[in-house]
Amino acid sequence: MDNLDVIERGALAVDDEVGTGDRSRGPLPTVTVVASALALAACGDSGGTSPTASAPTPPPVAIVPLTETQASRFLGQATMGATRTTVDALVSRGIDGWLTDQFAMTRATSHFDWLVANGYNAAANINSQAGFDTTMWRQLIVEPDQLRQRMGMALLDMLVVGINGVNTSWQAFAAAAYLDVLLNNAFGNFRDIMDGITTNVAMGSFLTFLGNRKANTTTGAEPDENYARELMQLFTLGLYQLNMDGSVKTSGTGDPLYTYTQADVSGLARVFTGLTYASSDNTTPDRLKVPMVMQASINETGTASFLGTSTSGGGTAAIKVALDTIFNHANVPPFVSKQLIQRLVTSNPSAAYVSRVANTFANNGSGVRGDMKAVIRAILTDSEARSDTALTATSSGKLREPILRLTGWARAFNVASPANTWPFGDTSSQSSRIGQSPGRSPTVFNFFRPGYSPPATAISAAGLVAPEFQITNEQSVVGYINYFQSVIANGSGDAKPDYTAILTKASDSAALIAEVNTMLAAGQLSSATVTSIKSAIDSVSATATNGPINRVGIAILLTMASPDYLTVK
Repeated sequence: MDNLDVIERGALAVDDEVGTGDRSRGPLPTVTVVASALALAACGDSGGTSPTASAPTPPPVAIVPLTETQASRFLGQATMGATRTTVDALVSRGIDGWLTDQFAMTRATSHFDWLVANGYNAAANINSQAGFDTTMWRQLIVEPDQLRQRMGMALLDMLVVGINGVNTSWQAFAAAAYLDVLLNNAFGNFRDIMDGITTNVAMGSFLTFLGNRKANTTTGAEPDENYARELMQLFTLGLYQLNMDGSVKTSGTGDPLYTYTQADVSGLARVFTGLTYASSDNTTPDRLKVPMVMQASINETGTASFLGTSTSGGGTAAIKVALDTIFNHANVPPFVSKQLIQRLVTSNPSAAYVSRVANTFANNGSGVRGDMKAVIRAILTDSEARSDTALTATSSGKLREPILRLTGWARAFNVASPANTWPFGDTSSQSSRIGQSPGRSPTVFNFFRPGYSPPATAISAAGLVAPEFQITNEQSVVGYINYFQSVIANGSGDAKPDYTAILTKASDSAALIAEVNTMLAAGQLSSATVTSIKSAIDSVSATATNGPINRVGIAILLTMASPDYLTVK
């Protein structure tokens, strides 16, 4: 079995009830997924193992003109899911034009402002998370700035804050303000993102440097080192020194070279002291929207040394020196670029792909380092992202994140929530939901690590990684299918799909599958999978009571249960 093709490989069997024909609408036909057990071992280091450097591939290209399936594939990488409208528009506009349009698009509203506008800042919500899941799902599904939304999720996978670890009042607003930092700066410069997260209250609380105090020689207390460590290890540098292609630098004896030492962590921690709330007023969530400020009485003003640099005097000037030093470190371009490629395109980018994007990060062609627009364009227009040859390469592709499965279905079938409740809620449960929920990572290590490889599988044997497998097991696969069996049929609360357009194809199983295949799977369903789904659809009469809607439901559910859909390339 080919390497990444083992992802969620299972036998699909449709219950005999499918053929009864005269079924009332309700739960869709039962689907059984037989999945191999996955041992979820502790993850390795954040960097993982880079593939062996390969020969240079052709330069970045944008395919013109695009086919429908190529457009859908691109939108699967660049948005939270394709729609018939966006597929048609992309075919007409082309990738370059679409990217230009998306970069120019401003946000309709921030998460924070939407929560205020919808009354979630009522005093009764001071100790609740009310509104957080609502605003998250709403923006991901319906906002037109889809490239920004997708980049926000990619950045959140790397620069992690999870709402349950934010220990402030007005948790929903704190977490919303953090997401706004990522979204507002997604097309800016990575250095500005570093500034934004460093002075954000939610990050300060999540990584315990909100109110961080300088050393106390009397008690022996030292500054909190949490943020200093994770800023380097997880957000910017990684544990090991990297070449521009993402490969690990080694010593003469073959040992990896570390990026920083404990002394660097301790020195950097001195810099991140003194940051606290900009206001003492907790009667409203407003202080969570503005950056933290420096409280001089608890800030370290002595010398702080880290990464070969020293600064003294403390305050925001010392923070600037620290962030500038990290930003200009040689590891940042390959470390950040590889993770963004993993989130958007493929779990195992070639060394050449990483190198091309990392070099764009280091210099956008005009001498600017960290230009996110240039980096995004380089990732999405690279030959390894756009060439159809990747569809047959055994090391290409990635397991589709559960969040993207839900938003992809919702967008493809025009899910709307007339009451503006978007009641999908917390979908983190592996047994009854999808095992992942936006903004709800349980730890700073995200739901999954970029270097994770499922043990005792063809993937690990090939030296590849599959990060999303860290939240994939028998329970999560069954939970996912059961959840979608219900959601596809009934929606969630007032968030209902609109199957009007797809129902016009219900009587023609081949046309029905072709449309679902294009919109959800970018045309990547194998002929064997198409044959199996067609057989299941045709076992339900198109003229039976509720026959058309049941045929549509079968086509969608079996597509979303198939390994061809779950393994996105």
